[in-house]
Amino acid sequence: MANVGRSVICVGSGNNGNDRIHTAGRLQQGQSEIVEMSIGAYETTLNLQLWKAYADEIEIFLETPSGENLPVLSERIGTQRYRAGETELLVYYGKPGPFQVTQEIYVDFLPTGTYLTSGIWKIHLQGRRIREGNYNLWLPGGNVLNPVTGFYRPVAAETLTIPSTASKVITVGAYDSRLNAFADFTGRGGENLPYPKPDLVAPGVDILAPSVGGGYTGVTGTSFATPFVTGAAALMMEWGIVRGNDPFLWGEKVKAYLRRGAQPLPGFDRYPNESVGWGVLCTAQSLPQE
Repeated sequence: MANVGRSVICVGSGNNGNDRIHTAGRLQQGQSEIVEMSIGAYETTLNLQLWKAYADEIEIFLETPSGENLPVLSERIGTQRYRAGETELLVYYGKPGPFQVTQEIYVDFLPTGTYLTSGIWKIHLQGRRIREGNYNLWLPGGNVLNPVTGFYRPVAAETLTIPSTASKVITVGAYDSRLNAFADFTGRGGENLPYPKPDLVAPGVDILAPSVGGGYTGVTGTSFATPFVTGAAALMMEWGIVRGNDPFLWGEKVKAYLRRGAQPLPGFDRYPNESVGWGVLCTAQSLPQE
C-alpha cells in the first residue's frame, strides 16, 4: 500500500520496547549459549520464535524447569512433538523463501491440562557450522502474557511491531512532551535491520483524547503519537498538492522532509538511532524554506 501514489502511511512502532519479549546474541563456531526464559504461573499458551541465518547450522534443545533435557531438535519438514510435564511442545522448522535468506524455528507451548509448566525454561544453542552467527528470539507482544513470563536477558533493540517494520511507511515512536524525554515503552529498531527505524517520535504520554461515550481521557502509547505525524503529513500534503506548492509532496518525499525537520531529544547524541530515529516531530522545520 505504501507504493500507491499520493499516499503517506504512518504506523506506530509498538509498545514492547521495555517488555521482556525479545533477546538476541551471536554464536561462534563450536560455542554454546543458554537462553533462559521464565513461564509464569497460570500461563495458558505461548509461542517462541527463533530466527537465524539459514546458512548457519545451530544445534538446539530445550531444558525444562525440572532439569530434563528434551531431544535435540531435528531440522526436518513437518511437526515435531515433545512432552514435558504438563506441557506439549510442537516444533516447526521453516525454510528460506523467495524474499528472505533467514530461517524461523517456531515452538508452540500447549498445556496438556489447563496451564503450562511454570518455571525457568532454558534454550540451549550450540554453533555447529556458523557463517554469520546472529540469532533473535521473540515471544508474543501486545501484553498477552503473564507479567512474569519473559526472557531473563531481554534486548530492547528490534522490538518494532508489524507493520511498522515496512520500509516505506513512516514509523513513529513516542516521547513524553511534558518532560522532553524518551518514552521507554517505544518499540526500537536495530543495527541488524536492513534500514533504520523508527523515523521519528511524537508526543505519546498522557495525551488528552476523546473517550468512548463522550468527554476526554489521558492515553499513552505509540498509537497516540502516530496521529500527530499523520496530521503533520496531511498538512504538508495540503500545502504541496492542494495549494500547488509541490504536486509531488507524498510518499518518501514527506518522510524525507519530516526526517530533516526532526529535532534532537536530550540523552541522544547520535542520529538516526534505534530509539528516536531522526528525532522529535517538528512540522515548522520540515517544510522546505523558500
